[in-house]
Amino acid sequence: MTPSGEQDSTSELLAFDRAHLWHPYSSAVTPHDPYLVESARGIRLRLRDRGGAPREVVDGMSSWWCAIHGYAVPELDAAVYRQLDSMAHVMFGGLTHEPAVGLARRLLALTPVALEHVFLADSGSVSVEVAMKMALQWQIAAGRRRTRFFTIRGGYHGDTFSPMSVTDPVGGMHSLFRGLLPEHLFARRPPGGVDRAPDDDAMVAWERETRALFAAHADEVAAVIVEPVLQGAGGMHVWSPYALGVLHRLAAEHGALVIHDEIATGFHRTGPLWAGSGRGDLDPDILCVGKALTGGYLSLAAVLCSREVAEGVSGGEAGALMHGPTFMGNPLACAVASANLDLLTSRETAAEVGRIEGGLRAGLERAASLDSVVDVRALGAVGVVELREPVRVTEVTAAAVELGVWLRPFRNLVYTMPPFVTSDEDLALVTRALVGAVEAVHG
Repeated sequence: MTPSGEQDSTSELLAFDRAHLWHPYSSAVTPHDPYLVESARGIRLRLRDRGGAPREVVDGMSSWWCAIHGYAVPELDAAVYRQLDSMAHVMFGGLTHEPAVGLARRLLALTPVALEHVFLADSGSVSVEVAMKMALQWQIAAGRRRTRFFTIRGGYHGDTFSPMSVTDPVGGMHSLFRGLLPEHLFARRPPGGVDRAPDDDAMVAWERETRALFAAHADEVAAVIVEPVLQGAGGMHVWSPYALGVLHRLAAEHGALVIHDEIATGFHRTGPLWAGSGRGDLDPDILCVGKALTGGYLSLAAVLCSREVAEGVSGGEAGALMHGPTFMGNPLACAVASANLDLLTSRETAAEVGRIEGGLRAGLERAASLDSVVDVRALGAVGVVELREPVRVTEVTAAAVELGVWLRPFRNLVYTMPPFVTSDEDLALVTRALVGAVEAVHG
């Protein structure tokens, strides 16, 4: 709206956006032109075209993987309205409230039994900051000056400084900051494939190298931190629970903690409720969750830890975990998160995701025959087409929109993470548009 209360035209809104709004991972002075969203309902976005009639597109991205139930969800809308009747926010320092207690109860009921304490953060990146700080304080309280983290290449853990330091320092999006960030320990990325056999030659070589690297620095390692089974923004790499188990065993052997970053993978995105503990006895000491936690309504994340970690941190010199975001435990976000988890557990979500995985595999299969494509893979509600060259993002996005689907490629990947409520018909539309856009632009 203009200061006078009149509605801006599409062209006026986009012109102001271009001149003043800085979008993620973009140039402020030579930006790409965004699409203007008028509304969102179900799994569709209503776009306002320049000078043309509005059009609807299926959202193949779940708004960066968080809108798992789609948009304008009656149960989640109702939770927001109910909470607004009492309070939108109060500080969490010295105060508590029913929405935070209720959310903590739900989270503890869904996560591994050893996790007993919940720290509420305001974004996924902040939750990783908190988890890393927990691990460092725990080691310091135990009299061990361990200040490094052990991880694997190809990972992504967020855009603030500590998460950037455990994101791939060479091929990752934060390589620009090499030399400014703490230098942690990166094992080679495990061989691809969720079912990769332990005695596979590539796996045997990876395990040997990884054990040697860890052993050489064991007295420096505070914790292992990984995205279990599926690396997200680092390249959508699928890796095996066996390799994850190797990292768990190394941590246990050498007195290090294990942090699972399930911000992208949690809440059934890869199939099981949790990508790590859902595929064997691989429970972490610290667990980060976010993204789908509120169903895409508000920014909220959580860090869960074992009693051992909580007691160690609390028994240290500081006597407390030294972190406290202003919007920690925001009642509005906690209320909608609880409603979202109630909805998630009331549905046959694992079966829904299994159905989507089958549809993705069938629908994306044709992409494997394209000259531009290196690999096609699907895991849970994640479908990926990997190209031989960097994706021409603007062109592929536009081609997909013309075919009725919203996609947001990156690097050399054109992928989809559809909402769990996507019908078979709409899923077929998503895969047709994805393959069609790749073929039209890259051949």
